[in-house]
Amino acid sequence: MNRSSCLRPVAGALFALLATAGAAFAQSPPEVTTADGAVAGLRVGGVSEFRGIPYALPPVGELRWQPPVAAKPWAGVRQATAFGPACAQITTLGAFAGPPTANEDCLTLNVFTPTQKAGAKLPVLVWIHGGGNMDGSSAGYDGSRLAARGHAVVVSINYRLGLFGFLADPALDAEGHPFGNYGLLDQQLALRWVKQNIAAFGGDPANVTLGGQSAGSIDTEANVASPLAAGLFQRAIFESVVLDGTPLPAAEKTGADFTKAAGCGRGASPAVAACLRQLPANRILQLEGTESTQGPYIDILIADGRIVPAGGLFAAFRNGDFTHMPIMSGTVHDEYNFLAAIAEYFSGPPRHPVTAAQYRNFVTTSFPPATAKRVFAEYPLALYRTPQLAWNAAGTDSLVCPQLALNRSLAAQVPVYGYEFDDTTAPFFFPRMPGFVPLAYHTADIQYLFPLWHGGPKGQPHALNAQQQQLSNALIAAWTNFARTGNPNGLGAPNWPAFTPAPGKPGLYLDEKLPASTTMTDSTFAAEHHCEFWAGVPG
Repeated sequence: MNRSSCLRPVAGALFALLATAGAAFAQSPPEVTTADGAVAGLRVGGVSEFRGIPYALPPVGELRWQPPVAAKPWAGVRQATAFGPACAQITTLGAFAGPPTANEDCLTLNVFTPTQKAGAKLPVLVWIHGGGNMDGSSAGYDGSRLAARGHAVVVSINYRLGLFGFLADPALDAEGHPFGNYGLLDQQLALRWVKQNIAAFGGDPANVTLGGQSAGSIDTEANVASPLAAGLFQRAIFESVVLDGTPLPAAEKTGADFTKAAGCGRGASPAVAACLRQLPANRILQLEGTESTQGPYIDILIADGRIVPAGGLFAAFRNGDFTHMPIMSGTVHDEYNFLAAIAEYFSGPPRHPVTAAQYRNFVTTSFPPATAKRVFAEYPLALYRTPQLAWNAAGTDSLVCPQLALNRSLAAQVPVYGYEFDDTTAPFFFPRMPGFVPLAYHTADIQYLFPLWHGGPKGQPHALNAQQQQLSNALIAAWTNFARTGNPNGLGAPNWPAFTPAPGKPGLYLDEKLPASTTMTDSTFAAEHHCEFWAGVPG
């Protein structure tokens, strides 16, 4: 036997050993050192995921209804392989969220990155989940496709919800700290964490886009106008719905009513505040609502005068009192179908289609009597095939027209890219319900950005078909182009003109639909959604 023959088994064994070692090295968990300590995450495909990183101390005990306090450093390597628990919540909005939880120790965030190379300077997208600022969590939002296809770093966050996150009460408000919008303060602390730490994950702390859907859109809107968030991000995405904010006197009255109902009396004394902080979390949730019904003490956003401008967000934007930056702002074609779906979801068993009585109840409870009469005249049941479609039309238009007006106001001051998502084939994560037609419902577009998104544990995930996947790819390209440069146009994205209406010149919206996205004028959008009518309805 020659020498090469003798060495062949040894070489083979050595090659196998090296291959095994190489495979083990390739699968070793990614590790990053933050300002608070080292974290070890997961490799999923070509993306490194770091889940459940604490950015604040648990807001419990004396820290309940206080501005959040940054997390303390830890020794050793912290395992960041599981999402943090959802924040305390009770109302699940049908299949959107849940299950209910009384957990207050929940201020964590997640990072999805295609690289861990410090100094890579990838664009950063910070995502605020929706849920009416009273439910939901970051755990259901898989940022891996945005990170991988868009070559961006994606951060998703948990923040205090419901009465824990949005409560104005005279006793708490008299303590001298920022108050009312505690959930917004959480988001701002998370943005400071990003500014301090994201470079270690390959992100550029000077190129951060803040975005969110539904309540996340409202919170992004609020952070754009909040003086306390100035300089923490450079672009913004409003995905479905904007809001003005509850005036502080009204919010404090609601908060005082909650405090009395909780057994803590009324007034601005330290004793009232101490009583509130001693309440069991479950007692607070009892007053927040039930799984199917929101209680009477909920405020989504409060114009407190320090975190959110006292005159409300719409006035701040009209007056230019906000951090000027490029903004992407849009809606889905059938926003209110989501609320109609919740009504049908909770109508059983057995479930039944939305009724004419439910439509009439929606109008009469949502608007003052004189306005309700006008709404019935503008959206008579006789014009619609089912009461569900009448409910959807009236409700949707009341939501999307203020956002069109805001976009027109903003476009005179900053670059704005407007859109309407209109894929009526979008998979529906609610169970099949009698006679219900989903259309392009509120939340339908989330799954095109975050794969297999399905609301809460009772929601049903669905894979996108080939055409829908193409739309998903285009939207991901547009979002991450916008995060990179402030302009959604570029490789893989649809042609998206800036929304720049002027006298005699219409503004252009991107109409996101199958088989291919097109553009439409703001006047077309306004006519379809009865915006001239809603402009005459008192706010």
